[in-house]
Amino acid sequence: MLGLGEAGGRLAADLAAAGAEVQGYDPVVTPDGDAAETVAGCDVVLSVNSAAVAHAVASSVRDRLRPGAVYADLNTSAPRLKRELAALVTDALFADVALLGPVPARGLATPALASGPGAEAFRAALGPLGMPVEVVSAAAGDAARRKLLRSVFMKGVAAAAVESLEAAAAAGEEAWVRGEIAGVLGEPLLDRFVEGSRIHAVRRIEEMEAAAELLRELGIEPRVAEAAAGVLRRLAGS
Repeated sequence: MLGLGEAGGRLAADLAAAGAEVQGYDPVVTPDGDAAETVAGCDVVLSVNSAAVAHAVASSVRDRLRPGAVYADLNTSAPRLKRELAALVTDALFADVALLGPVPARGLATPALASGPGAEAFRAALGPLGMPVEVVSAAAGDAARRKLLRSVFMKGVAAAAVESLEAAAAAGEEAWVRGEIAGVLGEPLLDRFVEGSRIHAVRRIEEMEAAAELLRELGIEPRVAEAAAGVLRRLAGS
């Protein structure tokens, strides 16, 4: 496991509880460790970091990956980056994995999409341990593309909810507006949208920038994706 932040830590704990032997490295959590040594001899390597460092992480371990091992990149990024990682990690089986839910809350039960040459092997390894994995294709980037298309809606609605409630609070109408939105989304999902947008703003900025990049490649002007990214930048103070 490369990356032991909140998401990586939860996955590592769940995998260990399911009977898997887990090794982890994170420059913050385990500063005395070594990424390359951590992956040596492993059957499956999970990169749970961020799109900003995904290439550097893969580069740092590529020479120590066991031939035939699965290298799964679980970071949310543009399909272009996933394809670059697949071309970089040539001795291992690369899996582009897109997680479809809050990992700290759901852990190993978080549904996932997988694509790339290592997608089937990833499902074979993680599925029996409790992760619902849908294989999309054998092409790296296809799982990332599906998630980002979904993110335009999910993060767009979340940004709209945040902005609407902020305006309602300024107008003295927060309770009424919140009730109206909750009547459509339900309180749990509304809370997840609002709190998640604030807590994970920095990571979600990257996600919506990647979504905007994808939409431009498809010939679609990313109005909602860019607006959502703008709301998240404000929440992150950037």
